[in-house]
Amino acid sequence: PGGFKGKSFQIGTTCDCGRYRTVVGMLDVNIGKLRNAVKFMKNVALGLRETEERYYLLVKEPKKFKEASMNCKLRGGSLAMPKTTHTNQLMAEYVSQAGLTSVYIGVQAQSTVSYVYADSSPVQVWAALNPQEELHSPSALNTSSSCVELLSTGMWGHVECEVTMFFVCEFVKSRGSATDVSPSS
Repeated sequence: PGGFKGKSFQIGTTCDCGRYRTVVGMLDVNIGKLRNAVKFMKNVALGLRETEERYYLLVKEPKKFKEASMNCKLRGGSLAMPKTTHTNQLMAEYVSQAGLTSVYIGVQAQSTVSYVYADSSPVQVWAALNPQEELHSPSALNTSSSCVELLSTGMWGHVECEVTMFFVCEFVKSRGSATDVSPSS
């Protein structure tokens, strides 16, 4: 047994698709221009740097370490955590190009032999650790210097957490959006 007979529709007209293809082509050109404008805003106007997964913003507002960390959180990110040599070099160049010598990064000493990133993951010993100032040496660490600075050379050094310094925030890129980074507090 068959079902109920559906409604009859009129046969449509043929499509003038050439006209729509032209409109779609113009939209593609405009999208390309908008992408370039967003890239310009990120890199020039906001001064952002980026990797495949993250944006980095150099904040030129001197803050103590805890204040810097909170400032990054209020912007939707965290203090930058250079976990690879590529990221560390990108951030060092960023600091150097800004005419600075050092900034806070998201690394702190938990003890004389244990360092953690702002996300609580452990820091592995690698080339950025300053050879003149062993980060893991008991003499280099006291209660007020448990914070770490990134130097414009790419090396890391101890710094007192109560010193006011500029800092770098990092933001995870969200899929499908141009940027969620707030450049000012």
